[in-house]
Formats: sequence, C-alpha cells, structure tokens
Amino acid sequence: MTTHDDLALLVLEDGRIFRGRAWGARGRTLGEVVFATSMTGYQETLTDPSYHQQIVVMTSPHIGNTGVNSEDSESSQIWVAGFVVRDPARRASNWRASGELEEELIRQDIVGIADVDTRAITRHIRSHGAMRGGIFSGTALPAGAEYMSEYVCESLVRIVQDQPHMAGSSLSQAVSTSHTYVVPAAEDGADNHKRVVAVDLGIKSRTPEQLAARGVDVYVVPQDITAGEILELEPDGVFFSNGPGDPSTAEHQIGVLRAILDQGIPFFGICFGHQLFGRALGFGTYKLEFGHRGVNQPVRDERSGRVEITSHNHGFAVDVPVGEPVVAPFDKGRYGRVEVSHIDLNDRVVEGLRALDIPAFSVQFHPEAAAGPHDGEHLFDQFLSMLSHDKEDGSDASAH
Repeated sequence: MTTHDDLALLVLEDGRIFRGRAWGARGRTLGEVVFATSMTGYQETLTDPSYHQQIVVMTSPHIGNTGVNSEDSESSQIWVAGFVVRDPARRASNWRASGELEEELIRQDIVGIADVDTRAITRHIRSHGAMRGGIFSGTALPAGAEYMSEYVCESLVRIVQDQPHMAGSSLSQAVSTSHTYVVPAAEDGADNHKRVVAVDLGIKSRTPEQLAARGVDVYVVPQDITAGEILELEPDGVFFSNGPGDPSTAEHQIGVLRAILDQGIPFFGICFGHQLFGRALGFGTYKLEFGHRGVNQPVRDERSGRVEITSHNHGFAVDVPVGEPVVAPFDKGRYGRVEVSHIDLNDRVVEGLRALDIPAFSVQFHPEAAAGPHDGEHLFDQFLSMLSHDKEDGSDASAH
C-alpha cells in the first residue's frame, strides 16, 4: 500500500479517481485531462505552449528513459499543468541526456503522478470526453486520504469541478512573447530576402527555425499586436502560430487576420492559427470530444490523395463542409472560395483549409513537428513559394 507521503490521486470531474505514486513536484494542479499517443518526444510535448492548463496522460507506458536535454525543448519552460505516466524510467540512459526527467519536473514545479493505469484513464476519456481534473499529492492531500473516505473523495471532486472549463478560455496572452524578437535567416539557407511576421499565440521554437532554414527573416511578435503594427514591419507574409484556448475568444486576433487578408498579404496558419483563419473566413469552430494529441495521426491531402502521418495537439476544430469548394461566408463572400485541403482519416475532422481567390492557407496539424514525423514540412516550401508569387495574380493563389 502506498504511504501518505508517496500517495498521489488523479481526480476527474465525474468522480472517477485513480490512485498512484507522487512523481515530480508534490502539491496540487488543476487542468483539462487529455491523452497524448506519442511514443517519443515527451520533452517536446512538455514544453509545447499549446498544453497550457492541460494535464497530459501519456499512453506510451515507459517515459523518461532519454532524460532531458538542452536541445529538444519547444519553449523556455514546461507548459503542461500536470503529467501522468505509467512506468517512469528509474534513470536516464541516453548520450544526449543532461538531466533526469523527474528532477526537471521538480525544478519547474510540475506536479505528476506515476504507477497509474494510463490505459484505463485513456479509455475513460475516450468514452466520456476530455474533462477537468486534478492531481493531488503531499500537503495538498487531506488527512486520511490514503483510506479514500467518501468525505475525502467528495471534497477533491468539488475542487476539480470549481475550475473553469477549457471551452471559453482565452489563454494566448499567458503563453505569448511580451516583445518582438527576430529569428534571422540561417547562414546556410537560401538567400530569399523575405520577411515573415509570426504572431505568437503559443509558438513552438521549431516553427521559426523551419522558416529561417529557408532563408526567411522571422519577426516573432506578441499576440496583442495590431494590424497597423504588423504592416509597419513590411512583411512579405504573415504567420499565425499554434496555441492554447478556445478560438472563439480570439476576437482581436481574428480582426487582425482579416485586415491582413484584406491587404492581400500571403498568410499561413498552423493549429490555433488554422482555427482563427477558419473563423476569419466566417466559419464556426467546435470542441472535439477528446481531441487529437500525438505524432501518429493519418491525414489525407484531398487534392493529391497522399496520406501523411502528422503530429497533432488540438481540442477544437473548424466546421467546414468537406468536398466541393464553398464561398467563405464572412461579409457576403469577401474572401472568395475556400476548400478543405486535408482531413483526418480517423474521424474526418477538417485538418486544412485552402483559399482559392486569395493567397492564404492553413493546417490544423503540425508540419514543424520537432520530434517527428516530418511528412508535412513541404508546407513551409509552399508558403515560401507563395511569398515569391505575385500577389496580384489571379485565382487559386495558394496553390503556387
């Protein structure tokens, strides 16, 4: 039996409680409980800002065997609210490791739980949907918690139920940069003399690196930037990044995006940026039952029929008809025709949009995926080609 000092409880809002061992920092953490199906790349997962205010359950049972290093992080800190694993490695065994995973969790005050049945947790979420939850250990546990009395269980469930829902949450301000910085074109990249403004809604470091490797100077700007401030930078293209939260709350960023589209400046959006593109065009968004998270999601390009294995991290999706192109509904079709460019083969969720009359496109998945797979990296080449294309050219601009 786990002693009180080592005990940790994962508590879900529907009253289900999983008992495990305290791992990482001790204390209390709250968030939306989701599962990630990646077998590799846990450091990239932990440091992805899109996981802000989410407790991540790893379906792969053995986590931590490669430790942590100074090269694989996607941002300057761990962003997950909590971390749930089945069988953590007792020690790292990798030539690149500079530290142990649990030590890093403790250093950054990330509460975790181990020795729990992650398969049972995942099946529960798949059956009932992503839900609010909390991890409790150490002094955050009430006296007598090891006996799981009705009073203890009810009190912890009430704490979990009192936290906000992810739907309706505006979170980009918490994860965005506070100042503009530049990722210069790589010295060994092509000399394209192009400038892209990347709006940081929770951007991962791999994204500007992909553009810089192609000879582009990337100006990463805060999420509250105005359209006028973007235009002052004289960009050849504008990029909207991934990020956490409900896209329906991002009215400011949607207004900025429409102003960019009105100027005919080429646009590329990933993940949250894709959702904002959809809303800017006049389509709706909705919350998925349990979302897509992992690096093994099959997505089909609707034009070529090619299937790519892609990295995902999203709990919302854009509601657009799949099939023939449709006129974007905003302002009586101001932005012309749009087609669904990619769909997820598991559930037919829309995974990409392509504007046919303006130079703009987006994808829900992550072509920049640092931990892999890299099937979608060609989309950065597509964006680069769009930057070089005459903005005044005719229809189907995004196909170039």
